[in-house]
Amino acid sequence: MQNFLAVDTSGNYLTVVAVKNGKAFSSFIENCAMKQSVSLMAAVDEALKKADMSLAECDFFASVVGAGSFTGIRIGISAAKGFCSAYNKPSLPITSFDLAAYNAIDGKILCIVDALHDCYYACGYDNGEAVSPPAYLTEEEVLALAAEGYKLVSCQPAPIANKAALLIVDPVAGLEKAATALAEKNAFAPLTAVYVRKSSAEINLGK
Repeated sequence: MQNFLAVDTSGNYLTVVAVKNGKAFSSFIENCAMKQSVSLMAAVDEALKKADMSLAECDFFASVVGAGSFTGIRIGISAAKGFCSAYNKPSLPITSFDLAAYNAIDGKILCIVDALHDCYYACGYDNGEAVSPPAYLTEEEVLALAAEGYKLVSCQPAPIANKAALLIVDPVAGLEKAATALAEKNAFAPLTAVYVRKSSAEINLGK
């Protein structure tokens, strides 16, 4: 059983999970958009204190790498990279889609993240295995996939038209489950941000 610390700063909330000897301890801030940079280290300290664990005791460090907030993603990745470098430990990338997928792994699901303006970042899974690459979809395209049999799953409420089709799952449990499962699959790799579409600055530059 591995000890680890995992962080998620990709969305409106902030999650830190510390796992020691198979037991999970967490720190969660529901409304933390634009505040992750000043709140993350305190949340890390809180989770570690609950676990009675030091950073040096961690076997690896994990971070959600996207899709989600461009700035938020970089905050979590930078922190996890710093821990990995300081303690010479491996890194584990987790997508925001994994958080939803490992909460509801049975059958065909479409994990979605609100991308604003009636669009979504989405990735399809079948029994816990990704079956389609991350994509930037309109609400119409998401609902069309739901009509084809995909259950819509998200870690946050979304303003989608058919709210009855959307299952909201726990982002804290998702982070723990995804990190544990991916570590067992030896999915360790460098932490590289997953940007499904260009940033607003890049789009404006292209124009």
